[in-house]
Amino acid sequence: MCFVQEEKLKDKPGYEHLNEPLHVLVEAEFPEDIMNARLDHAVTILESLLKPVDESFDNYKKQQLRELALLNGTLREESPSMSSPSMSPSMSPFNNAGMKRAKTGR
Repeated sequence: MCFVQEEKLKDKPGYEHLNEPLHVLVEAEFPEDIMNARLDHAVTILESLLKPVDESFDNYKKQQLRELALLNGTLREESPSMSSPSMSPSMSPFNNAGMKRAKTGR
């Protein structure tokens, strides 16, 4: 959701969370040393995902848009720039043979 939309929705019922600072709740039942190591690793990953990235290098966004197009049936033939190993369709959770799509009644 873009910032302008967030500002418009902030005071409406159901959007109270937009007034809160960004946060993550983590619950775990591990020994403290293991939990701290895993939390440190998670913080590193989350911080890297929250840093602005030049769109030409944003592989997460490219993969999400590709998967959305696949789900919508609007996926076009891949361009050479999208055929890198990091964009492999086999990495997508939607291509997992064990996952089933929800029935939509259509």
